[in-house]
Amino acid sequence: MTSAPAATLPQWAQALDTDDCRPRGRLTPQAALGPRTWFRVGGPAELLFQPASADDLAHVLRHLPLEVPVMPLGACSNVIVRDGGIDGLVIRLARGFSTIVRDGDGLVVGAACLDMTVAEHAAEAGLSGLEFLAGIPGSIGGAVAMNAGAYGSDMSAVLDWVEVVTRDGRLLRLPAASLDFGYRHATLPPQSVVVRVRLNGMVAPPAIIRQRIDEIRTAREAAQPVRARTGGSTFRNPDPDESQRKAWELIDAAGCRGLTVGGAQISEKHCNFMLNTGNATASDLELLGDTVRQRVHDHTAVTLRWEIKRIGRPAMHITGESA
Repeated sequence: MTSAPAATLPQWAQALDTDDCRPRGRLTPQAALGPRTWFRVGGPAELLFQPASADDLAHVLRHLPLEVPVMPLGACSNVIVRDGGIDGLVIRLARGFSTIVRDGDGLVVGAACLDMTVAEHAAEAGLSGLEFLAGIPGSIGGAVAMNAGAYGSDMSAVLDWVEVVTRDGRLLRLPAASLDFGYRHATLPPQSVVVRVRLNGMVAPPAIIRQRIDEIRTAREAAQPVRARTGGSTFRNPDPDESQRKAWELIDAAGCRGLTVGGAQISEKHCNFMLNTGNATASDLELLGDTVRQRVHDHTAVTLRWEIKRIGRPAMHITGESA
């Protein structure tokens, strides 16, 4: 185990640094999260845990007091970590969760694997159906948790099963049918952590699969600000009974393309993307998003729903009032 001295751990975490519990992964108090997010904003984790394996994670969660909140983070491509940071235990999966193994007509994939990497491995294995992952930023664990989708498919169409570690430290394998998938939604046990999945594919010539991946990459780079500090789609597309227009069309019609708050800006290239132009805070980004939602509602009566998750606490003034 690699950890800071026990004296620097939060009081509730002292039990994790004993002979009975000591994990093999890394515990880091007050770990900076901003540099780990795509937006490059946000405060620290009260305690960050990077487990060595699923068993290591389950062991820690069994010993962690149940009143301590747990927050799993993946590639942090679709989150705003607020400036005050995240209380409790933040879990970040790394090397022990990044294997990809062929399993018949599918792949068994660690939750830390990047979506693009999975698409590339599927092409090498001659398995089609997973090309859409090349157009989704982030990791497989997060993709399952939000039923990520793009370019004509989503996770609900390819997931066979998912393995999670529950808040009380049990390792469960859940069939895809039990996740009650919806648009950008999956039902997982509360505060559970996705650790491994099996994805279905179909045998096809690798050259045809790679061609489709190249088409998706080209389309994404042409339409989205992929080289900026961004976080993917900001808002969900409205339900058809609310509006026939996509979120970006509503944002554009409300005059929000290029709108700025502090160092945060609505992208000129694709106005359902927010950018950190260099010195934005999480507060800037969240206020910009809320401003866009209000303007769209005023203009169209449609209420946009956030797709990006906003997590953690706002920054606090010395007086203790929210910034």
